[in-house]
Amino acid sequence: MGLMDRLRGGRPRSGQGPTADRNRTLDRASGTADLAHLEQFVATRRGVEGFVEPRTAVTETTIVLVAADGEWTRRRIDGPGVARSLSRDLAVPVYDAQVTGYPQRMRDWNREHKR
Repeated sequence: MGLMDRLRGGRPRSGQGPTADRNRTLDRASGTADLAHLEQFVATRRGVEGFVEPRTAVTETTIVLVAADGEWTRRRIDGPGVARSLSRDLAVPVYDAQVTGYPQRMRDWNREHKR
């Protein structure tokens, strides 16, 4: 229900309101450009591993790919199932970031490439 609806005493339109909002985030959904970027990253780096980050109220599920030298990229994906499929297709190990954390080489790379 929007502010104007509340001021007018109206009811939420179908598909809106608190119930509909529970399944949405403030972030956009993943797209083909996201998957293409991930595929390109794996194809042009060696020793890549994936770390799946859970969906939150603000962002959709994301995957962080970390190369052997610590370079990394993050993109949206359509859930953990897509991460597993992508992992199989690209022959990249994938981990749950909440369980394993991130590799030290990623932090080292960030420190070395600070602007």
